[in-house]
Amino acid sequence: MIAAHECVTSALQTLLRDQPLSTGKVTLAWEVAVGRAMARVTSVSLSSDGTLAVGAENRHWAKEIYRSTGLITSRVNRLLGDNAVRRIEVTIPTPR
Repeated sequence: MIAAHECVTSALQTLLRDQPLSTGKVTLAWEVAVGRAMARVTSVSLSSDGTLAVGAENRHWAKEIYRSTGLITSRVNRLLGDNAVRRIEVTIPTPR
């Protein structure tokens, strides 16, 4: 039996494979990779050198992203293509 998550990820991978790299594609891959809860409290952008810039709402979420960087990178790359993301940089807003 194949897990539902695997079916969905495989279908998305097929659909996204030939699409140009765009903000929408990166955002979708991010949400699928990390889940809705984390996607709601973060923002992402991918630079041409493969750096995924992640803006986290607070230190808690930044810590969770750092802790899961390897897994997140592999999940996002599965959807965007091998080595699309080479590293992840996380920032949090500075207190006023």
